Amino acid sequence: MSLRRLTTLLALALLAGCATTTPPQPAVVTSAARTAAVAHVAANDNLNAVAWSQTAIEHDMIYLQTYRDAQSRLLAALHDQHWDALGKADRVAPLKGLKPAVVLDVDETVLDNSPFAARMVKSGAEYNEADWAAWCKEARARALPGAVEFTQFAAKHGVAVIYISNRAKDLDEVTLANLRQAGFPVSGSQAFLGLGTVVDGCEQAGSEKGCRRQLVARHYRVLMQFGDQIGDFVDVNANTADGRRRAVADYLPWVGTRWFVLPNATYGSWEPALFNNDWSATPDQRRQQKLDALRYQ
Repeated sequence: MSLRRLTTLLALALLAGCATTTPPQPAVVTSAARTAAVAHVAANDNLNAVAWSQTAIEHDMIYLQTYRDAQSRLLAALHDQHWDALGKADRVAPLKGLKPAVVLDVDETVLDNSPFAARMVKSGAEYNEADWAAWCKEARARALPGAVEFTQFAAKHGVAVIYISNRAKDLDEVTLANLRQAGFPVSGSQAFLGLGTVVDGCEQAGSEKGCRRQLVARHYRVLMQFGDQIGDFVDVNANTADGRRRAVADYLPWVGTRWFVLPNATYGSWEPALFNNDWSATPDQRRQQKLDALRYQ
């Protein structure tokens, strides 16, 4: 082999040794691919509301603030014999000589049912009575922040603690068990007034609580009311945005002194008011009407 040929071969070998292989480039993940990857997780408009109620410290602080403020005002209300927290339609007996009481809603007022809401978000199911009853029968709902301390304080000072709930009649016993297990004071035959409570001389309309508040009014001077829905304080004749405002218009000065309202973004009569109370509408139709109700300026 000639020297020139040998030199050429050596040069080619050196060039081959210096060559590098181009490394593989990372795959570009498109928006469509990301969407397809999570397609099995259906969007749920209630996710943020449930996540906030379970994880936001601000949620707990609102409850603590509300119940602590109420507790700081309770004794003054107790000693003011003219102080009453029932609306005009519910105050059916004179105050003189009546024993003092506070009236509280149960769900999302003293008991936290967010695990049930979380289950619905995860499964994509809508509310139904069977699943709700099954959750209630577990009797594991936790007390909401500040509620036990306030009710125990009231009971300690001779103020009757009365719970008015729209849970179905067959859930009375499990609800009472849950309240007691969570540390709430429950005593007396009228301490818990569920949806099936019959009030002589008063015809209940649907799940409105007016008749039960009137029953309380016959025996008690109500110092304070607590709830997460307007219907926990006063009956609503027309569940529309305007009807709801009219129902509470005369009582706005009572908010924070006689009426104490707790936050509930996961459910309530505020929602069907946005779609004409028509639950027969499809979820998409209801959602569109909610979008239409938003303010953009």
